[in-house]
Amino acid sequence: MSLTFHWFLPTYGDSRHVVGGGHGLPAGAAGGQRPADLGYLTQIGRAAEQLGFVGALTPTGAWCEDAWLTTAMLARETERLKFLVAFRPGFVAPTLAAQMAATFQRHAPGRLLLNVVTGGESHEQRAYGDFLDKDARYARTGEFLSIVRDLWQGETVTFKGEHLQVEEAKLARVPDPVPPVYFGGSSPAAGLVAARHSDVYLTWGEPPAQVAEKIEWIRGLAAKEGRTVRFGIRLHVITRDTADQAWAEARRLLEGFSPDAIKAVQAGLARSESEGQRRMLALHGGSTDGLEISPNLWAGIGLVRGGAGTALVGSHTEVAERIEEYSRLGIDEFIMSGHPHVEEAYWFGEGVLPRLAEAGLWTHPTAAGAGAGAAVSVPFAAEVRR
Repeated sequence: MSLTFHWFLPTYGDSRHVVGGGHGLPAGAAGGQRPADLGYLTQIGRAAEQLGFVGALTPTGAWCEDAWLTTAMLARETERLKFLVAFRPGFVAPTLAAQMAATFQRHAPGRLLLNVVTGGESHEQRAYGDFLDKDARYARTGEFLSIVRDLWQGETVTFKGEHLQVEEAKLARVPDPVPPVYFGGSSPAAGLVAARHSDVYLTWGEPPAQVAEKIEWIRGLAAKEGRTVRFGIRLHVITRDTADQAWAEARRLLEGFSPDAIKAVQAGLARSESEGQRRMLALHGGSTDGLEISPNLWAGIGLVRGGAGTALVGSHTEVAERIEEYSRLGIDEFIMSGHPHVEEAYWFGEGVLPRLAEAGLWTHPTAAGAGAGAAVSVPFAAEVRR
């Protein structure tokens, strides 16, 4: 089976340096020299589409643009790219969310993927009017997904839970196809929701041994529910023609992190309630030393950015080998990103994906009927990379 690769839409701005934002950081903390306007995001989307990425993750939070509205606009500017829309169940009623998904699938057929984000930061949730604690938010997410999935099956739903209630809810038109649900979380409460409701369980880029433990954990929980779950991983990437060039770029990014910026970001992230964020912080401990925590896995991004904080760094061959290592553990979907997102998409698409194709692990989505190792032309990349 061909591995699936997604790219990322930085709806908070982009730069040749790492742009922060995310878990534990205040609204307005993110931002870059390249504003996240529709023209620039379209440029990223079209590059990703051309290179062979299946979809693009669009984040959610007070620090970025709204994912639903942004991707609905970008669907008209691209041809086949799918959009992994991150959204928080506490902010949208389940019937409305089910209807929004159906509408999206009707106007952009088959191009919606849903990343359900429970929300790990109470202070940010309260800004949106949500005053539940973390465990209650996960319980509500489970109720939300139960309602939404029944509505997507065309059922008339009456549901009375601890947090959500609907009466005789029904969709005039169900989504076709039903969008897959992507879900992540490292706490026990998150694991139960993932086992019962997710199609794809997502983990941030931890070392392979830790990822293997997570996969085993979720597989076991899902088996108890009579379900199977696919697995995906969220990583940044710095890939170049040689390992020296890639690590030189990592050092350049690190040199742009001032001690004051690292201290401020780490103080904000330390307040996070997210277990996944805690695990990310533990990989580097706020120090700029010893950031290669596993072969070709660099924890430097997490010094100044919340959420996914690790990057695969190395030659194209080395990065392809690390991806193959994760795939052997059971990961078959990879959500990648890099700064800046246009240029790094080409480095990865030109350098790594052809090597995975040669190994029989990847096929370009438009190469219908082609063998797994079929070469795919990627024109104009040299100009973009300069």
